[in-house]
Amino acid sequence: MLTNPKAQQRIGDILVTILLSLGAVTMLFPFAWMISTSLKEQRYIFTLPPQWIPDPILWHKYIEVWEKVPLLYGFMNSTIVALSVIIVGTFTSSLAAFAFSKMRFPHKEKLFMFLLGTMMIPYAAVMIPQFVMFSNIGWVDTLWPLILPGLFGNVAMIFFLRQYLTGVPTAIIDAAKIDGCSFFGIYWRIVLPSIKPAIAAHVVMWFMGIWNDYLGPVIYLTSPRKMTIQPVIALFNSYYASQNDYALIMAASVISMMPVIFIFVFFQRYFIESLVISGMKE
Repeated sequence: MLTNPKAQQRIGDILVTILLSLGAVTMLFPFAWMISTSLKEQRYIFTLPPQWIPDPILWHKYIEVWEKVPLLYGFMNSTIVALSVIIVGTFTSSLAAFAFSKMRFPHKEKLFMFLLGTMMIPYAAVMIPQFVMFSNIGWVDTLWPLILPGLFGNVAMIFFLRQYLTGVPTAIIDAAKIDGCSFFGIYWRIVLPSIKPAIAAHVVMWFMGIWNDYLGPVIYLTSPRKMTIQPVIALFNSYYASQNDYALIMAASVISMMPVIFIFVFFQRYFIESLVISGMKE
């Protein structure tokens, strides 16, 4: 039996690292198979044991995929939706978080609890009324039903940023008020720079949710050139799976994942910084 606490902690850290590494490798297997399949000849896709490194490596499917499906339109539409929602929605969410965290107004806590309560309402309960509303406006088969709700903020982001703002001393806010700074000036000069890591962390998760959204676009979009990336991939899959062209399907799937990976890599430093700062708070 080990009685040294440092030795016990070291062994525990090693075991946790091994378990997490095994979990990471297990999670990466499907991704590795998808990339490998996209570069294989058709006859090697289902060979046993699997051929992880294709021989020969074929890149033509990544060119062919742009010619056979409206993938470019899917990328453009998803980018329009994601950037519009994230840029405007992050601004409104951070403003709301600042208001609920540092401003004083009547029934603030009750309003915040009511706002959190909306997270318990399932999307299925509002799906039909929302569709009827947008249909009466004439926005079906447009991107507006996917963009407009997100422009008013994200409840999860408001909650996340409000909790993060508890680490910003109220004395700084009061000092800025005494110096004559307006509420928006306080938000822009003091609050926003201090919550950048938290915003970046949530932007990654929000972008993933918008980019991978399938149900919303399927409900509202019907024209192929107006569809976002996930319905395009689904249509592509249903058509080419019957032709057993799995290399083409996997190439399209890899391409659709690239923006998410890019966003995560770009915001990774801020994401880790937010976790470190959150862990340091009491």
